[in-house]
Amino acid sequence: MAATNLLPGITSSKLATPRLGTHVLSSGTPGGEPILFIHGNVSSGRFYEELMAAMPPRYRCLAPDLRGYGGSDRAPIDATRGMRDFSDDVAALLRHPGVLPPGRKAHLVGWSAGGGVAMQLTIDHPELVASLVLMAPVSPYGFGGTKGLDGTPCWPDFAGCGGGGANPEFVKRIAAGDMSAESPFSPRNVMNQFYFKPPFRVPREREDVFVSEMIKMAVSDGTYPGNMQPSQHWPGVAPGALGMNNALSGRYCNLTNLIDVSPRPPILWIRGAEDQIVSDASLFDFGMLGKLGLVPGWPGESVFPPQPMVSQTRAVFDQYRARGGAVREEVFPGVGHSPHLEAPEKFRSTLLGFLESVAV
Repeated sequence: MAATNLLPGITSSKLATPRLGTHVLSSGTPGGEPILFIHGNVSSGRFYEELMAAMPPRYRCLAPDLRGYGGSDRAPIDATRGMRDFSDDVAALLRHPGVLPPGRKAHLVGWSAGGGVAMQLTIDHPELVASLVLMAPVSPYGFGGTKGLDGTPCWPDFAGCGGGGANPEFVKRIAAGDMSAESPFSPRNVMNQFYFKPPFRVPREREDVFVSEMIKMAVSDGTYPGNMQPSQHWPGVAPGALGMNNALSGRYCNLTNLIDVSPRPPILWIRGAEDQIVSDASLFDFGMLGKLGLVPGWPGESVFPPQPMVSQTRAVFDQYRARGGAVREEVFPGVGHSPHLEAPEKFRSTLLGFLESVAV
C-alpha cells in the first residue's frame, strides 16, 4: 500500500524483488546520483522524508522500509545471519530494474541499526557502494553482550542482549497500536525521550506520522523484537535465533570484516554527543542498566560493563584507516540519536559536503 500525506516531492511505491516486496519512498531526478537511506529499528523510511525533500534535485533519493517495517512485506528475520537478511534485501532492491542505473554505485546513509545494514551491504556487495554515511550506527560488534574495544563476549552465550532486551510494555504498546502519551513506554514518549535529546520535538503533525510508522512494524518472535532463550548467566536471558533484536545482538552481528573490503569506500560517521541509545553509556544496554542499579544482580564492571559502543566503532574505523580507507567523524553537540532530524541544516550541509568530495 502506498504511503499517504507525503511531503511535496516525495513519491511512494512498492517494488517486488526475488526476496521481498519492498515499500520505497523516492525523490529527486530519476537517473540522478543515487542515495539510499536505510532506517533504524522501530522506525521506517518516512523518518528520512524531510531530509529527502530538502536534497538537491540532482540526487535520486530512495528510502526503503526494511522487512517487517513500514509498508514492506512481513517476512521473518533469520537472526543467525546478523544483518544479512536486511542487506541482501537492499542489494536485491538496488538490482531491481530502474533503481540503480547500469554501472552505477549508490551512496548509503544508514541510521542506527540501518548503519549495521549499510556496513553489511558493503562487506557482501561492495560493487554496489560508492560511499558510507553512518549516523549513530550500531557498533561493529552488535548491540549488547560484549565488552572491550575488541568485542569480547561478556558470557559464552551472549546473555544480556537480543530479543529479551526489549521492554515488554513497550513491545505490547507497539502491538496494540498505541498512539497515546499515557505511559513512559508509549512509543510517542519513547521517541521523544530517547530518539531525540529532550526538550527537542518535531512538529506535532510530523510526530504523529513518525509514531504511526513505529506502530506499523510487525511484532512477533520472528520479527520484532525476536525470541529469547533462558540463560544461567546474568540477567537470565540470551539471544534467540529469530527477529531484529537478535540479529543486532553481539552473538550474531559482527561487522568487523568491513576493514578488509576492497575497494574501501570513504566513510562519514555522524553522531550526536548526547545520544542515549548508541553510546558508551547506553540506557538500552544491560551493562549500563545493571551499573545504575536498575537491573538487580549485576555481576560488576569486570564481568559485564556497559558496552563501549562508540569506542568499539572508533577502534574498528582506526583499523579501516590503517588499511588505507578514509573515515571522517563528526560529533554534533547537544544532539541525541537523530542528527538528521534534530539538526537538519547542519546534517544536510555535512552530508552534501561529503558527497561532493566523493568521486563516483
